[in-house]
Amino acid sequence: MKKIKYRTIGVKTLAVALCMLAIACKKNKGDEELGAQGTLVKPNYNRSTVFRNPLNGWVMYGSGTGNPTHWDTQYYVPDLGKNVKAIDYASACYIRTSWANFNPAEGVYAWRDPNSVLYKMIKGALDRGVPIAFRVVVDGRDQRLNTPQFVFNAGAKSYLQNPSYPDRITPLPQDPIFRQHYAKFIEELAKDFNDPNKTSFIDAYGLGKWGEAHDVIYWDPANAAGKDVEAAKEETMDWVSDVYTKNFTKIPLIINYHRVVGHPSSWENVANANTDRLLAKLINKGYSLRQDAFGMTGYYQNWEKSFAKTWNFKRPILMEGGWITSGTHAYWNDPSGKYREGFPEDVRKGEFDASLEAAVNMMDFRVGDTESWFTKAFSLVQRFTSEGGYRLYPDQVYLPEKANSGSEVTITHRWRNMGWGYFPNNIPQWNFKYKVAFALLNADGSVNKVFVDKNSEPSTWLKTAPVRYELKTALGVPAGTYTWAVAIVDTTNDNKPGIRLSVNGDITTAGWLKLLNVQVQ
Repeated sequence: MKKIKYRTIGVKTLAVALCMLAIACKKNKGDEELGAQGTLVKPNYNRSTVFRNPLNGWVMYGSGTGNPTHWDTQYYVPDLGKNVKAIDYASACYIRTSWANFNPAEGVYAWRDPNSVLYKMIKGALDRGVPIAFRVVVDGRDQRLNTPQFVFNAGAKSYLQNPSYPDRITPLPQDPIFRQHYAKFIEELAKDFNDPNKTSFIDAYGLGKWGEAHDVIYWDPANAAGKDVEAAKEETMDWVSDVYTKNFTKIPLIINYHRVVGHPSSWENVANANTDRLLAKLINKGYSLRQDAFGMTGYYQNWEKSFAKTWNFKRPILMEGGWITSGTHAYWNDPSGKYREGFPEDVRKGEFDASLEAAVNMMDFRVGDTESWFTKAFSLVQRFTSEGGYRLYPDQVYLPEKANSGSEVTITHRWRNMGWGYFPNNIPQWNFKYKVAFALLNADGSVNKVFVDKNSEPSTWLKTAPVRYELKTALGVPAGTYTWAVAIVDTTNDNKPGIRLSVNGDITTAGWLKLLNVQVQ
């Protein structure tokens, strides 16, 4: 921290000393760059601490066993010479599982049953301060009965790819019985999880293999002659997105972006003619973006890269690594030729580089790969924490040290985002609810009054361009000594701090960063 020398006498000496513990301050009666008046406060940037902010940072994956020791699993980090836990680095816990697991029988919802694995998994994350995220899978071709049996018993139409595996049934998503039961399930899920305090995001499509929006079955492929694939694809996408947007109004909704979204194929060299339009349609309904093949250069190619670039800083992008390096995939056969057999850290580097190019907000500690991130690629874990997503802080704030209660004062403040991603305050589910606010704190640290700068817009703060604002307001508080403090508040939650600032300093338990004392007359 750069120290700025200035002279003071009497009690001001103590105030300055306290100020310098966390911030740099100086008297300034005019600044040529900002044209500001008052005392300059320069908060001390924090570049490395993990902050659990929404749609930002690392995502860990929930344990399929629900075993409470899952959260305490430790990984030895050679760079640190000690063990760490994945949850200490995570901002969300991702639970990707079947509809049948959520809803095993009609009217039965496992997340409400304290004895169920799913309940314990969710509670384990929430108890540790980590919100959960969901993907609900319905396709059974590569796994098992992912759609509950009661749906088929009720008459929902289905497709069985291989009679040797009679439980691998896939529902046809146009079927009205399937839709009736699925819509009811999503409605029930939203009753408990349309809550940003609990839920980070939801993959709001879930059709196709592994719920990744490819190789979607609309009818028996043997009887596909004359069928209008494009019409079925769009109508189904409209239906399922309507179900989610109707019920999950406060939670970010996610769609996989790839060249054959919603199509009855897993891959094509040329993007389907309707893919861009259909994805844009969902984005305009409020969807954000995810891709499940980062590091798989045979799948994540120029089309996907270009699409990501088109939507950079307009919608957040979440990544998942495509290769499972712990024995499942022959990742060394990747077309890039950059991955050596027995060197999962090569894949981790490939995923990191692709994430940097796409400016993603979140990266994954995927099941099967978490250990290699910590034991063989921990420097990349640290780099993403420091460089990825968003890291927000005010680098300059001009404040009055003396003011009349009824007179107008001016606060000039400048903000930086030090991450390569962006703060997605513009997504419809958030609807610009986060704003910069200043507070006058009483001597005991409690909030006396809050002043929200409605013109501040954090979604426009990008790494290359700091943004300056000027807030004019009358204080309107009784005479006395107060402390100026700043935060990014949630205007839908009584203007309480909602985003952890990337700063060192004196921060109250409520989340206000103390800046400077002010004498109100």
